[in-house]
Amino acid sequence: MSLLIGISGGSGSGKTSFINELCAQFDKNEICVVSQDDYYRNRREIATDDNGITNFDVPEAFYLDEFARDIRLLKSGREVTRQEYTFNNSEKDPRMLIFSPAPIIVIEGLFVFHERDIFDQLDMKLLINAKISDKIIRRIHRDRIERNYPLEDVLYRYQNHVLPAYEKYIYPYKDEVDLIVNNSKNYSMGLTIVAGYLKNYLSFLKI
Repeated sequence: MSLLIGISGGSGSGKTSFINELCAQFDKNEICVVSQDDYYRNRREIATDDNGITNFDVPEAFYLDEFARDIRLLKSGREVTRQEYTFNNSEKDPRMLIFSPAPIIVIEGLFVFHERDIFDQLDMKLLINAKISDKIIRRIHRDRIERNYPLEDVLYRYQNHVLPAYEKYIYPYKDEVDLIVNNSKNYSMGLTIVAGYLKNYLSFLKI
């Protein structure tokens, strides 16, 4: 039996860092992480806004039906393969990702709560939250350094795509989640709570 945990939060809230630190406390065969980002559609399939700028921050930018299908397969004990999404980085060759069933399955992404077929499968729901100023700084650092996006492009997308997506698809679910992790300073308390719960869950499975 797998415990399915959904983690969402605005762009730059610290989802990836939180998950990496969480996974570090478990053996690789105990936890599996699947990112919604690897279910992006091809760029030419994604709609543009009124200024002709591709909007990656809407549910329609993803193959969410395939995401939900693969989650069900993992929960049923079947292995899933998926080609890595490289964020249009021509210098990076995509890997073939292999997701193996595990007692703990973590899925993360902007729309894991909004998509009902995914939401209804979740056993635990976590929302990572942070101040807007912190999220902007993290977003700029990630997109400028890791993805080589122009600063003007990063700021435009944040104002016109990222913030509206947060307000429409993430924030409304704050009262439906099991835990809100405040990452305006650090998420150590939230991490301790979640890791402790999961360790107890694994201990229960061994009884």
